[in-house]
Amino acid sequence: MWTADEIAQLCYAHYSVKLPKQGKPEPNREWTLLAAVVKIQSPAGQACGTTDKEVQVTKEVVSMGTGTKCIGRSKMRKSGDILNDSHAEIIAKRSFQRYLLHQLHLAAVLKEDSIFVPGTQRGLWKLRPDLSFVFFSSHTPCGDASIIPVLESEEQPCCPVVRNWSNDSSVERSENLEDSKNKRNCEDPDNPVAKKMKLGTPVRVLSSCMAHHGMQESDKIKPDVGSSNLTKEELDTADGIAPGSFRVVDVYRTGAKCVPGETGDLREPGAAYHQVGLLRVKPGRGDRTCSMSCSDKMARWNVLGCQGALLMHFLEKPIYLSAVVIGKCPYSQEAMRRALTGRCQDIVALPRGFGVPELRIEQSSLLFEQSRCAAQAQRADGPGRLVPCGAAISWSAVPEHPLDVTANGFPQGTTKKEIGSPRARSRISKVELFRSFQKLLSSIAEDKRPDSVRVQKLDSYQEYKEAAAAYQEAWSALRRKQPFASWIRNPPEYHQFK
Repeated sequence: MWTADEIAQLCYAHYSVKLPKQGKPEPNREWTLLAAVVKIQSPAGQACGTTDKEVQVTKEVVSMGTGTKCIGRSKMRKSGDILNDSHAEIIAKRSFQRYLLHQLHLAAVLKEDSIFVPGTQRGLWKLRPDLSFVFFSSHTPCGDASIIPVLESEEQPCCPVVRNWSNDSSVERSENLEDSKNKRNCEDPDNPVAKKMKLGTPVRVLSSCMAHHGMQESDKIKPDVGSSNLTKEELDTADGIAPGSFRVVDVYRTGAKCVPGETGDLREPGAAYHQVGLLRVKPGRGDRTCSMSCSDKMARWNVLGCQGALLMHFLEKPIYLSAVVIGKCPYSQEAMRRALTGRCQDIVALPRGFGVPELRIEQSSLLFEQSRCAAQAQRADGPGRLVPCGAAISWSAVPEHPLDVTANGFPQGTTKKEIGSPRARSRISKVELFRSFQKLLSSIAEDKRPDSVRVQKLDSYQEYKEAAAAYQEAWSALRRKQPFASWIRNPPEYHQFK
């Protein structure tokens, strides 16, 4: 079918060729993160779920995003014209929704070839059976998936490794780069733990800092497995280490904060600092955000789909991801599974069409050339410090204006005077995606529209979202299961725009 390296290489090539210089990091000064959705097409007559590795498939990037930033709560707008969350994963997902809207327009209005075929009910569509979608990210998602144990081997000394991560000595030098004053950077290499790693003392690292995810590491190495909140399964299945031959000495720490008012981190020294499995909010710079972590959002996609509430008006079933591929970076398979799928098991009373599908999770050995670690290796001991790129790039496989470059939630170059005008809106902002949805709906004859939008008069963004009954029922079912009951929802007044 496909390999993780093939997916990564396809996305990196697309980034280099299809995306212009605008919005990309400034060499030797900035870095960014990359995410994308790849369409997988199986041969005619071959279902997309086949496990035959010899079957040749067609792979195509259909959406892409870069970015590392979020806006604080005080900058949110009730008009829906600002991007609250510009992490690469979220930009890629919103760009994917734009692609889906275009494909629905091809199918329902233009009657042209599309990824969708007619469903069994009036006005509804379903994904072609020969298609599936793979999500790629150059780094592990922020939040729960980035809380990874630091293990100490009790039998043999070894250098810090994550699969082939330690083979690149230049990357090893930049592995711990977190500045405690800036949680979007990595650990300082002068950190005591980092020093011990470089000296070859018996410390084995399953995974290291996640550059844009605010991961930190404790200076102290005290607790053993018993004081860690990580499961025994997570520890016993560590790559290349026999069970019982090591102990947890610390965890890498995420800057994502636990949801206010709920169970929090223990904040004890070393491995007992974090509790795993909790919902977290992305960190802000003094102004707290309302954006849930990428780990939490991706777990939610695995139950509700990637299409969102609006598009469920047109779909018989949600659009689920078949796989997630992570680029070369510090990584823990068990943390990924815990964060993305483990928390979603045993959800009851999901409506017809919804479920918790199997999710293939793999890692590539290929490093993103403009990642934090790659940029650090390239600049060596150059002057100044690396900073995250302030821009976010959105790209969708659509014929008109596929590219969208933003900064601080608005199109790059927007002046204060322009804010509030149509030209100051990202094409993947809530209000613009809603406008595209309304345009699609108005292009379809009333007797051909889905029942959910014909039987009642709907006006605002909020009303259309609430009218997607099956989606809202599935969301309610998910929120009945911990930890999702603690999900932060924006107040209704932020969704009343028309």
